[in-house]
Amino acid sequence: MNPNDIINDFYRCGSKAHEIVARHGEDVARKAVATARRVPHLGPDLQFIREAAVLHDIAIYLTDTPKLDCYGKYPYVCHGYLGRELLEKRDLPKHALVCERHVGIGITAEDVRRQHLPLPERDMIPLSIEERIICYADKFFSKNGRRTEPEKSVEEVLRIIAHYGPDKVAIFRSWMELFGS
Repeated sequence: MNPNDIINDFYRCGSKAHEIVARHGEDVARKAVATARRVPHLGPDLQFIREAAVLHDIAIYLTDTPKLDCYGKYPYVCHGYLGRELLEKRDLPKHALVCERHVGIGITAEDVRRQHLPLPERDMIPLSIEERIICYADKFFSKNGRRTEPEKSVEEVLRIIAHYGPDKVAIFRSWMELFGS
């Protein structure tokens, strides 16, 4: 399966949105595969990680995020569960779960209730080693519409995650330890 073919089905080649989602997916895939190679004892599936990392933001076009050239009707936070729906229709259930579970450090049903998020009230947290690796790698790259975006430092990632609470920082720190970062 070529994940770029799937991206091309949803995004017009040459559009700003296509460039953003494809470039970001490749950045995350590169970091995720490198991370996975550091933990062979955990048995990560490298091919799956590459494919799912490229596709993890497939549904951003459905969100109302003009800086990303996306003019859909949903808030940005919805792109995870919407990606799940898109990829389940393509019979890619494991890839679909990566879409849903990569947002933030994972979103719990309690997070949805407490923050009044416009999301299904269920746990959407990375469970498999592949899901955790992709979610981890994703935190090092932004999508802000610029042509190039440098990889964030660990300190910068932690500073951003801190806005979501100490529990999210603790999860990220546990991943850093697990992945040898």
